[in-house]
Amino acid sequence: MTAPKGYSARQIRLHWIVTALIVLQFLLHEPMSEAWDLIEDGQPPSFHWLVLSHVIGGALILIFALWRLALRATRGVPPPPVAEPPLLRRAAHFGHLALYALMIAMPLSGMAAWFGGIEAAAEAHEVMKVALLALVAAHVLAALWHQLWLKDGLLLRMKRPLD
Repeated sequence: MTAPKGYSARQIRLHWIVTALIVLQFLLHEPMSEAWDLIEDGQPPSFHWLVLSHVIGGALILIFALWRLALRATRGVPPPPVAEPPLLRRAAHFGHLALYALMIAMPLSGMAAWFGGIEAAAEAHEVMKVALLALVAAHVLAALWHQLWLKDGLLLRMKRPLD
């Protein structure tokens, strides 16, 4: 399979939808945390639409991350910039792998905690939250570095389809 010049419209839309969902998950964390505290105290949490939104958002992230991986496998992704040093290529590759791993593991751990009452899963979810925040920050900084410093047009690939 030859590598495409850019991402497809579907890949771009899924990227930005997942981005928005991840931002919402961070914003909806506090009601979920309060509900979990009630569960830990042996009390049933009362229904709250923000908690439901967090659960649904996590499930959607899982579904869309798997869909994105399927698109990567069937369609491919554009190659890294030609002038990119091998070390940076590897860092980008491992960064993307880690992002996908967290987009899958976090919803699974959240589901195990929420629906299974597994405390270790809740603790893992909290640790992964910090890792995801750090990886997202690194991803955004790398994209801005490519756009503003290197001026290699890398960011354009996630703004509009190039094929």
